[in-house]
Amino acid sequence: MVELANKDWNEIRTNDSWAIFKIMSEFVEGYEKMARIGPCVSVFGSARTSPDNPYYQDAVKTADLLVQSGYGVITGGGPGIMEAGNKGAHQANGKSVGLNIVLPFEQSGNQYVNHPVDFDYFFVRKVMFVKYTQGFITFPGGFGTLDELFEALTLIQTKKIDRRPIVLFGSKYWTGMLEWIKLNMLDAEHNINAVDLDLIKITDSPEEAVKIINDFYKDHLLRPNF
Repeated sequence: MVELANKDWNEIRTNDSWAIFKIMSEFVEGYEKMARIGPCVSVFGSARTSPDNPYYQDAVKTADLLVQSGYGVITGGGPGIMEAGNKGAHQANGKSVGLNIVLPFEQSGNQYVNHPVDFDYFFVRKVMFVKYTQGFITFPGGFGTLDELFEALTLIQTKKIDRRPIVLFGSKYWTGMLEWIKLNMLDAEHNINAVDLDLIKITDSPEEAVKIINDFYKDHLLRPNF
């Protein structure tokens, strides 16, 4: 049994070493493609949101307004809110980026993506979401959406990336979470600082969501040169 375990372990180590080259190539290809696209805003949200859902329609309008403000739109390239974000950017004749993750029997890029970038690794894809965005607009979603949201918050809080605006769309959906964060993380356990909550803005308006992004760059004198 020990010999079999050692054999399996040696195969794992060999496979891991070769995987480094695949990971490197995925980073390089992603960097090269994304660097040519220009200023974008990442739109997160559930893949399960249907086109008749008001959040879907708000995401379409928000993306349209982002393009009118000079931004491209980055999504995960799939259905639901991702499709809505790409649709809004596409119909406004803007840059509609889809960072599609390759999964067996699952997600293919939606029809509104005009700048597709495919990934095998979730962590490489997440780097592209963060590195090449000027802000984050997060619609209601599940575990994946929360993962992306808290990844962005953590990187900004720890100053691993420059501060960028983070907008939560849908007060009914997000207010309970923000109250829990304040009550438990901040007030009860002191696991975050009060200023960390200033990173987050909440709205129910596509116009206000885009205004928050624009005002941030106006206030910080960091607005990209479109």
